[in-house]
Amino acid sequence: MKNLLIASILALASVASFAAEPEKVCIDKIGKDGKVVVDKAGKPVQECKMMKKHKKLEGTEVPKK
Repeated sequence: MKNLLIASILALASVASFAAEPEKVCIDKIGKDGKVVVDKAGKPVQECKMMKKHKKLEGTEVPKK
């Protein structure tokens, strides 16, 4: 029973290590005229979102037939 418990904890820990990490991505806001919207200070207004970024797994190429 203890071996089953230890195996399930290890499996859960390995899955958690491959979870996606959130990253903040910002892009400039564009108005109806197609130009970048600027605030009073002269800086471009940005829209920011939190997106999940997955790590790429390394592997070998599949040989062509």
